[in-house]
Amino acid sequence: MTDITLLDGGMGQELIRRSGKPASPLWATQILIDMPDIVADVHAAYADAGATVATTNTYAIHRDRLRGGSSNHYASGDVALLDRTDQLADLLTQALDISDRVRARSRVAGAVGPLGASYRSDIHPPANEAIPLYAEIAGHLAPRSDMILFETIASLDAARACLAAGRKTDRPVWLAFTVDDEDGSRLRSGERMADAARIAADADAALANCSAPEVMPAALDALQAAQVPFGAYANGFTKITQAFLEGGTTADDLRQREDLTPDIYATHAMSWLDHGATIIGGCCEVGPAHIAEIARRLRAAGHTIV
Repeated sequence: MTDITLLDGGMGQELIRRSGKPASPLWATQILIDMPDIVADVHAAYADAGATVATTNTYAIHRDRLRGGSSNHYASGDVALLDRTDQLADLLTQALDISDRVRARSRVAGAVGPLGASYRSDIHPPANEAIPLYAEIAGHLAPRSDMILFETIASLDAARACLAAGRKTDRPVWLAFTVDDEDGSRLRSGERMADAARIAADADAALANCSAPEVMPAALDALQAAQVPFGAYANGFTKITQAFLEGGTTADDLRQREDLTPDIYATHAMSWLDHGATIIGGCCEVGPAHIAEIARRLRAAGHTIV
């Protein structure tokens, strides 16, 4: 049958759930600081489930986040924010150290999240600012990562900046685009996925991520044109609303879908193979049980997980 790369699931929301604490302004990075053993446990849980790629807990480690800049992954409330930019390198190193614990079972994807805020193409910095900021993170991750995974890319300009930054390293560059929850043929910015595929043609893999599983087929159909390995990993949120995209709400306002059981999510993921996907997994609110069910289905269908 087909060789399939099985990604892990979401890190941030899984870490918050296991920590038993409300999300702080630093989101998953706060768990890395306060409870690093939980990060190790989540990596191990995904490897146990059958994932062959471990995504580093570095999505939210950016200078703008560490100095208390705006991010839709930040929780609401009056929180006195410390400027932690001097800890950037140490936090990246710590996350890599933890991901190394599953390296015997998984390749490591150095994760680079969006600048500014998730899904917010309107506040993404211009290329002359974005490229060096992305390159700084990618350069730190590259020596200990098997690929650099730029996640939740919401616009064409962001995609170009990520690709340019990634090419400053010697690692394969994977671009993961977040699409409209009602129209998978368009990015969160409203731009066409067909145009994103043209940019992704110069990457090493192209993905759709952090969007509703129902719209992934349209995104995948567009990504086929890139003619590089491609796939999808969806989230389990009820919906990313327009209010959220405009910055009027925070991560606390996102709700997990109650209907997206491991069985139902795996059915979605298996359907993506019919659209040519060879890389599948999960994003926010998709946990180890979901990945385990996908692994079971892949093996039952005669696919090889690589």
